[in-house]
Amino acid sequence: MIGGKMEDYLVKIYELSEDKGYTRIKEISEEMKVKPASVSEMMRKLSKLGYIEYRKRMFIKLTEKGKEVAESIIEKRKLLIKFLITLGIPKHVAERDACLIEHVLNPETVKQIKNFVKFVENSPKVNPKWLKHFKEFCEKGVHPCDTGAKQEL
Repeated sequence: MIGGKMEDYLVKIYELSEDKGYTRIKEISEEMKVKPASVSEMMRKLSKLGYIEYRKRMFIKLTEKGKEVAESIIEKRKLLIKFLITLGIPKHVAERDACLIEHVLNPETVKQIKNFVKFVENSPKVNPKWLKHFKEFCEKGVHPCDTGAKQEL
């Protein structure tokens, strides 16, 4: 298993390679705001692990293994963004937070988040009552069905 920093590089290579099928050190360096020497070092590591094909001063391409990992991470990130937005998190915050937490979640947690997002997406489109109640609860701190005193979490 590779770490978060390596995963970030694989995703960036994937994104930068979409149009022409490859990328270069300079492009990765500029996009990730890191020194070219740091990118080169990471490319050597990723190449040794079989995630990329790296030709110094020429190109960087994902291997099939690297592409699978990058696509998996991107799918997880999109899922987490949807989940966080459903909770009422602003999109720009959800995107940042998804990048941070995608690397540390247990696969079982991801599975349940995926089930929840799928459930919400397949719920009746006429503003499900429970979702409306949740939004109201977030605003007021009291469940709309609760006629009693405000409950603190």
